Amino acid sequence: MERTLKMLGSWLFLLGIVIAVIVGLAFGAESSWKTNYGTPIGGLLALLGFIVGILSFFAVGTITKDKVPTFLIAALMLVGIGAAAGIDWFANLEIIGPYFTSIAGMIAVFVAPAAGLLAIRAIWDAGKSEEIERIIPKK
Repeated sequence: MERTLKMLGSWLFLLGIVIAVIVGLAFGAESSWKTNYGTPIGGLLALLGFIVGILSFFAVGTITKDKVPTFLIAALMLVGIGAAAGIDWFANLEIIGPYFTSIAGMIAVFVAPAAGLLAIRAIWDAGKSEEIERIIPKK
């Protein structure tokens, strides 16, 4: 069962990244699509990110305990880039600006729920005492 969940987590992570890049390219090419389809696709990406985060939160996903710090730092950077991409300076870059803005934003929407859940797990692991450790052991 654990192997199946790890494989599911891997595929969902890959699917989320691929959807985020494809949608980012589509939204960068045609900004009216963002208005019409932005909310449902953003919701789908956030849901995929949440599922990936839940699987990893319970240590059955693709993001293992030793990869959590790297993932959180990378997620922080991606979410920061996604937020900064909304600044007019990026959007006004010739040719690549709209694509960069849209791709960064979509990846940020996908990664943010997983990062939030794993940040909560990291805080929990860092803050629990030895007594709690005996009751709820680390995996």
